[in-house]
Amino acid sequence: MSDLARSPFGLPLALHAKEVRAAWVGRTSTEEHQDPRQSLLRQLERCKVVLPESWVIVCHFYDVESGRMELERRGRGTDYERFDIPIARDGGIADLLVEAARPARRFDVVICESMSRIARKMFETLSVERELERAEVPVFASNEPILLTGGRAQQILQRRINQSVAEYEVLNMLELSWGGTCTHIREGYNIGKPPYGYRAKTMRHPNAAKAEKGVTKTRLEPDGAHAETVTLIAKWRYHEQLGFDTIAERLNQDLDRYPPPMPPGGTRARGAWSKSSVAEVLKNPKYTGYQVYNRRARRSRGARNRHNPPELWVWSTEPAHEPLIPKWMFDELIATRTQRQGSRDGTGLKKDPRVRRTYLLRRRVLCDCGRSMIGMVRSAGIIYYRCHPAGNNRGRPDKHEGHPPTVYVREDLILDRLDAFFTERVFGPRRRELLLADINNGDDTRSQELATQRQRLQRKIADATRKQDNLLHQAEDADPRDPFAQGLRQRYNDLENERQALLATLHELDNSQPETIHPTTGQADLLDALPHLVTNLRRAPTDLLNRLFDLTKLTIQIHYGTDQATITASLPADNGSIAAIGEAVAEKPEPHAPECNEPAGQELCASCECPRRGTNRQSGCCSDGFRSNSTITSDLIEADSARERRSLDDGLLDRLLDRTIHALAGKTWTPRTPSRRPRDHPRTGGED
Repeated sequence: MSDLARSPFGLPLALHAKEVRAAWVGRTSTEEHQDPRQSLLRQLERCKVVLPESWVIVCHFYDVESGRMELERRGRGTDYERFDIPIARDGGIADLLVEAARPARRFDVVICESMSRIARKMFETLSVERELERAEVPVFASNEPILLTGGRAQQILQRRINQSVAEYEVLNMLELSWGGTCTHIREGYNIGKPPYGYRAKTMRHPNAAKAEKGVTKTRLEPDGAHAETVTLIAKWRYHEQLGFDTIAERLNQDLDRYPPPMPPGGTRARGAWSKSSVAEVLKNPKYTGYQVYNRRARRSRGARNRHNPPELWVWSTEPAHEPLIPKWMFDELIATRTQRQGSRDGTGLKKDPRVRRTYLLRRRVLCDCGRSMIGMVRSAGIIYYRCHPAGNNRGRPDKHEGHPPTVYVREDLILDRLDAFFTERVFGPRRRELLLADINNGDDTRSQELATQRQRLQRKIADATRKQDNLLHQAEDADPRDPFAQGLRQRYNDLENERQALLATLHELDNSQPETIHPTTGQADLLDALPHLVTNLRRAPTDLLNRLFDLTKLTIQIHYGTDQATITASLPADNGSIAAIGEAVAEKPEPHAPECNEPAGQELCASCECPRRGTNRQSGCCSDGFRSNSTITSDLIEADSARERRSLDDGLLDRLLDRTIHALAGKTWTPRTPSRRPRDHPRTGGED
């Protein structure tokens, strides 16, 4: 034996015995990449060829799985059972490590075809080597020299080079494959099973050589009733703002017309729609007509079906198939997907025996933090809506930093402002003027804010320049080695950095253009579709109010920072949904009230019992500090032709709102035919 063989760096003495027991380790990928049976047989044969004469393989450990898996996940699969592998298996890599740690193990050394057969990643391979080294079990490979005497430095150098090259080849292959996949997606081709609503359209492969072998590519095309169901789901969600449960219940009422989705394999099929299946349809961007890939991390970074952020998605450069959901609608559905989280549909009581009441403005009052404000009853039976983020963010105090502990607002004060809102902004004779004035004032306010910010930045820049000039005068005749002069130089540099940051902020401010909203001619014409009426929300039935609020998509945004609120109402440009709501209103019994014979457009008092006898009440102040008579900002309905929305039918809309508002005002309603209306009959309308 040489001196190196006797050194602490030498191999264990068991390797110099007359007979050395060896454990063979093999690994191969699944049948998608190679034949596992032939691969394992080849690996075992190569190891037998290079074995010294006194060595014999006594046990076999192998796996059929990816070599890029983490070590703790290795050896758990059962894919090897699907292949007729004529090698007795004693376990996988995990079983090898467990037996190596035992004193009565069956082997003295471990041999494999190459170290990449243990793992593709060097970190995992080194981990296995370290575990075996602690158990005094050396590892050898058939593509490395097996030296029992002398030093091991040359062997380790060659092994590390082989491992580095193997990991480089794998990573390089994956990067090239990823680039090809992205190109495949950007050209509009589909990968995997088509989503619900589409079917695969087989196309000839653009590569002639692959086309001759029968290789094809696929695009997506609408799949009959399935495609119509997807469009209907998006329509219900956007226009009627229905929840996932409600949509699923509607679909399950007629499964022949709305067939449920079928999961891969069919073993998990429920035969019905569920909340999760509806949600999956509404968040799949492929329905916009674009091909999208990498929405989920199924294999990389140890993730198992984890959702990737949208920044990592790969989109086709242009629409590749017929869209089932318009792109603008999909973007709005995604942007507002969490606004109603945890809020049920309908106006009835919650299905809980402890619940005794419901709230009129439930899910319509929103806090600036993005939460829906919760209704509650305080002293004297006064109804409030509150936002209390700390109750749901325990352990995350920075979740809503700067948010007050609790924000309250009274329901009666909101209703007073809603009365004025509908009377003045929706059905009032000056609604067009108010709308245009709000838009112009909003533009002026934004311009004034930008001008104020610009002046503030210019003053700060001038102040920093003045301080720099003063420092230069002080350091002009000073010794550069003087600590005072060095401090002046440091202070000058700090001021220069501050001045450059201010200049950059000023440049961004000058380049930023305020986003303005100007009504188009078609939108302004919608103002003529509504009659002149005065509402009284307090006297209207609750179900009728909910229908009106649903129709106008009413929301009240509470700005706790300025003690102001923004009321937003819009009318969907969809004749079908409006007609359905109109029929529902027509079936509602009108509340009994004194009949008023005044023509539409007359000024009515707040009680709507007789004309010209009262004025609207002014709201008071909330005892908790929220001013309900603060500025109310109205937003114009987004119904421009660029989004491909259909214009409203004036006659249908006029009949619907005429019936609704007469019911709210406590008046009887008499059907009339808008097409025969005299030219001098007042007919203006709109929505904020």
